[in-house]
Amino acid sequence: MNEGNLVAITAQQVLMMFLLILTGYLAVRGRLLNAEARQGFSSLLVNLVVPAMIINSYLIEFDPEILSNLVRTAFASAAVLVIGLCIALLSTRKKTGPDQPILRFAMTFSNAGYMGFPLINALFGAEGMLYASIFNTFFNLLIWTAGIALVDRSSDAAKRNLVVELIKKPALLAVAVGLVLYLGQIPVPYLIAQPISLLAGMNTPLSMLITGIIIATSDLWPVIRSFQLWHAILIRMLIIPAASFLFCLLTGTGGMVGAVVILLEACPCAALTSVLAIQYRYSEQLAAGLVVLSTLLSIVTLPLCAMFVQMMG
Repeated sequence: MNEGNLVAITAQQVLMMFLLILTGYLAVRGRLLNAEARQGFSSLLVNLVVPAMIINSYLIEFDPEILSNLVRTAFASAAVLVIGLCIALLSTRKKTGPDQPILRFAMTFSNAGYMGFPLINALFGAEGMLYASIFNTFFNLLIWTAGIALVDRSSDAAKRNLVVELIKKPALLAVAVGLVLYLGQIPVPYLIAQPISLLAGMNTPLSMLITGIIIATSDLWPVIRSFQLWHAILIRMLIIPAASFLFCLLTGTGGMVGAVVILLEACPCAALTSVLAIQYRYSEQLAAGLVVLSTLLSIVTLPLCAMFVQMMG
């Protein structure tokens, strides 16, 4: 990790993401793509590209020091995710309203896969992606347990189907496969490894194009003046990253491990927020506003977060 260039690289990477978002936006406005394209792109990303990227991150030589860092990453990831959930619950404990559950979900869960993974890959390469994959394991466990419990008004169904849903998640299966390959140092032939690498490289452009399509197909003006929207964004973009930074500082979780965990927690609201709003009948405009506006704000907040991470060392 070149710490002297951390802020500059983060700013450059976020700017490139913004240009890709703009490309998706203009493609819809120019009628090169339609609103339905995001469904197909999202399915491709979640079910094929992200798993390929996760497996690709494990295709490196075994290093005892990295293995030790994986354990540190697991502890830090679980801790900051639970801290984020607690902050979301405490900050809304006195608030009521039909959309409170989706607001809590948006506060708790970041867009770590869509925006965080490309950023970590650009900053830290394969080793950083290993740590990001560990974070993603705990992230997915929490999102399909506590996350679904937050938004599902009849959570019994979620509880019954929880194990099945987890097993079906390609990202979690990819983590399991990747760990076996890494810990067992199983050689992967070039004819297999190279297509995996090429698929992994699609993550950044595809995920940003999806965000651009969402912006182009969303009517955000009615929700921009909403206090609850800005309150949720404040918690997601400032309070939770600050708490994560403080936790890593107090526990001595520095270096690449601390940087990866903090930056992933500093990402904007999860893109899944909009999907769950539709599925569980919350305000779709509010959910889209949370995702889009927090994504736009991350152009400023992620480089600032990188600056603080660099100070932590």
